Amino acid sequence: MEWLTGPFEVTFVQRALWGGILVSLICALAGTWVVLRGMAFFGDAMSHGMLPGIALAALLGGNLLIGAALSAAVMALGVSAVGRSPRLSQDTSIGLLFVGMLSLGVIIVSRSQSFAVDLTGFLFGDVLAVRPADLATLGGALAIALVISVLGYRPFVALAFDERKAHTLGLRPRLAHAALLALLTLAVVASFHVVGTLLVFGLLIAPPAAVLPWARRIPVIMAGAAGLGASATFLGLLLSWHLHTAAGASIAATAVVQFLLSTAASGLHRRWGRPTPPAATTDRPHTDLSHSDRPHMEYGHPS
Repeated sequence: MEWLTGPFEVTFVQRALWGGILVSLICALAGTWVVLRGMAFFGDAMSHGMLPGIALAALLGGNLLIGAALSAAVMALGVSAVGRSPRLSQDTSIGLLFVGMLSLGVIIVSRSQSFAVDLTGFLFGDVLAVRPADLATLGGALAIALVISVLGYRPFVALAFDERKAHTLGLRPRLAHAALLALLTLAVVASFHVVGTLLVFGLLIAPPAAVLPWARRIPVIMAGAAGLGASATFLGLLLSWHLHTAAGASIAATAVVQFLLSTAASGLHRRWGRPTPPAATTDRPHTDLSHSDRPHMEYGHPS
C-alpha cells in the first residue's frame, strides 16, 4: 500500500492530483461534444494555436491567460471565416491556420533567450508545480463550464446530431456553435498553463472516445470520461513518481492507453460477446440522426 499511497502524501503531488482531476472534469464536459461532433482536429489546432498569444504575452510581461484567450479567439474566428469558402473544406482551413498560428508562435518564442524551456512548458506544462491559485482558477472554470453545459445542452444535442433539426426546432445552431467553441476555448485556456497543451488535448479526446462504445446517453459519456480522466491522472502521477518520468506526459499516455484498451475490449465484445442491440451501438457518432447507432439523446435537459 505504501507504493500506492506514498507519493500522494507529498503536498505538491496532492495539488497535482487535484489539478488533474479538475482538468479532467472540465475536459469531460467539453470533450464529449468535441468527440460527438468530430471536432478533434479543431481541438488540437485550438490548443496549439494559443502559442502566439502566450509567447507575445510572455515577452511583453502580460497575463498569459489573457494572451492565450485572445489567440484562441483569433483561431476560432479565423477557422469560421476561412471555412465559409465553398472551395475549402473545414479540415483544410483548420490545418492552414493551425500551421500558421503555430509557426507564428515559434517565431515569437525564438526571440526569447529561453526558447527551449518556454516551448517545452507550453507543450507539456508542469503539473507538479500546481499552486493553490491554479486550483482556484480551475474551480472557477469548472463552474462556468457546468453552467454552459446545462444551459446549452438542448441546442448542443441538436447541433451535434442534426443541424437541420436544430433549425427546425428554433434552437439557433449558429449561437449554439459559438457557445460550444466558447466551452472548448475555456477548457483549453484554463488548463494549459497548469498541464500544457499535450495533457489538455489528451484528456479532452481520449476519455470520451474510450467511453463512447459503451454508453448510450450523453450524460453517461461525460461522467465516464470524467472518471477515466481522474484515474488517468492518478495512475500517471503514480507511474511518474516511481519511474521518474515526466508527469504530464505520463498522464496523457495513460489516457491514450485507456482508450486503446477500451477500443480493443469493444472489438472483442462485438466479435465474441453477446450481440449488441442496434440502438446501443455508438461506433460512428458523426453520422446522421436517422442512423440507429447514435447514443441516446433528448432535446431537454440532461438526465
